[in-house]
Amino acid sequence: MKIKDTEVLIMKGDITEIEVDAIVNAANNRFLMGGGVAGTIRRKGGKIIEEEAVRQGPKNVGEAVLTCGGSLKTRFVIHAATMAMDFKTNEEIIRNATRNCLLVAQQNNITSIAFCALGCGVGKFPYEASSKIMAQEVFRYLRETTKAALKKILFVLYSNDAFQIFEKNVCSYLEHINNKISKGPFLTVDGIIEYENGIVMIQRLNPPFGWALPGGFVDYGESVEEAVAREVKEETHLTFVDFRQFKVYSQPQRDARFHTVSVVFVGRGKGNLRAASDAKNVKVVTPDTLPDDIAFDHKKVIEDYIHSQQND
Repeated sequence: MKIKDTEVLIMKGDITEIEVDAIVNAANNRFLMGGGVAGTIRRKGGKIIEEEAVRQGPKNVGEAVLTCGGSLKTRFVIHAATMAMDFKTNEEIIRNATRNCLLVAQQNNITSIAFCALGCGVGKFPYEASSKIMAQEVFRYLRETTKAALKKILFVLYSNDAFQIFEKNVCSYLEHINNKISKGPFLTVDGIIEYENGIVMIQRLNPPFGWALPGGFVDYGESVEEAVAREVKEETHLTFVDFRQFKVYSQPQRDARFHTVSVVFVGRGKGNLRAASDAKNVKVVTPDTLPDDIAFDHKKVIEDYIHSQQND
């Protein structure tokens, strides 16, 4: 598909054989190239690639460095630090690594880049999650960059399973965002559902991960009131009743994906609580039992709600 002047492609193959300006290596933060894709890049491209990378390390996880492509078909290798030497990774690291690879390409006027699935090898991060995170960061780059240097962004997957997951998730996500959502800021809704002496939170199935208030995007032709009632029903099976508008949250960095403006409502939940749609889990929380990993700015939203209750 095409976004602005940039093509986004998903293909099955060996990333070390792709003829592009730069390929991305999912690296450790010391840039030592042992096994996996990194080992193949070193074997085919020469030790000079590793030597150039190591001289620039160690870096913080999520950062990226540029080296030559050695004897590969590509001019450059961008090494994305997707883990430290403990070989652990997570959503934030993969998100930052993807973003920094794109920024390195932009800064060096690189016009074509090939990504592997970041974090999914030694890091054992799920392909399903990695594909969505990487797609979100590609969209963010293309939307926020006035004049993108990159004219072609490829996702190159070696196995059939990985290819099928990326083909489904990357294309469907980018098509949905590009074709069905306005240029933004994107309008969303969230519901503070009073239920069984607490409020309802969902554990998100999709990135950004963590616990959050039920909510989502407002569909075309839908009011914010209709949207919040629909999202609450879809994610919790509860009927949202007696709800009223609480506050609007619009801080540009409130959502790791892109700028969203959320209209937050407060109301009661009726029915039997059950996780559904893109909610992995659901529970009732109180001020003393809030989870540690709260997505977006929902911790502040809940704190504002608690404060308002105490002052009533």
